Amino acid sequence: MHHMLDGANMGLVLPKRVETAGPWQHIFVSREIIEHVAVSLKTTDSLLPLYLYPNSNESLQEKIQANSSWTSGLNSRIPNLNPGFISDLESCLNLAFVTDGHGDLAANFGPEDIFDYIYAVFNSPTYRKRYAEFLKMDFPRVPITSNIEMFRRLCALGKDLVDLHLLKSPMQEASNFHTHYPITGDNIVEKGYPKYVPDESKSGRIYINETQYLEGVPKEVWEFHVGGYQVCEKWLKDRRGRRLSIDDITHYRKVVVALRETIRLMEEIDEAIPEWPIK
Repeated sequence: MHHMLDGANMGLVLPKRVETAGPWQHIFVSREIIEHVAVSLKTTDSLLPLYLYPNSNESLQEKIQANSSWTSGLNSRIPNLNPGFISDLESCLNLAFVTDGHGDLAANFGPEDIFDYIYAVFNSPTYRKRYAEFLKMDFPRVPITSNIEMFRRLCALGKDLVDLHLLKSPMQEASNFHTHYPITGDNIVEKGYPKYVPDESKSGRIYINETQYLEGVPKEVWEFHVGGYQVCEKWLKDRRGRRLSIDDITHYRKVVVALRETIRLMEEIDEAIPEWPIK
């Protein structure tokens, strides 16, 4: 976890295996230290940091350096990536690897491009369905492609997803909320709430108490799961008995945008992959 302390790193959050029924949807991203059930309800989640940082553990640092011939980057960090995987990807894409940040995707690619590509693939509905049985038993595998145009497209879509899930996307500006919180009150999430009430426009209201609600939330957004959690419901259930601040309400509206756009981007990711298995 010490690799996450400077706020400039990011990591994949996922379990090694999934014991719950239903589709595999157990992937997220974090810039922070996580708890062990951040995504999965029943099994311990792993945090896979993109970069490794030096620390006071000299033996660990020697091991890190011994396993990598890469030049260190920001704050002496190095990519937490398998050199053999990178070599294969360089060969398939005919691009060079740069050891920090993003590449230009014309002559080179970087660790953060790989991260975005992986995040896009793991959020592909077809990938999840095709490899459903394997995903229940072990960590997901990353397919390598020689299709440079597809790689670039998936990098872009993956970056959009990462930014949304870290709540730092331009799509989460207030002008893009598409939701309203019209009724004044005490803003307390009462016992027995939240409750979702659909309407005829295929959107609906999320009530936090008898009178106050957030409106303009599609049913598929309300029902969307990350791992074992129904996100919109879980966030409010954890705040029962609390008074929501203006910042809390703004944060929640950003979460709604993230889920709405995630549904759209997952469809675009599938459209960007012409055939399976990925080639």
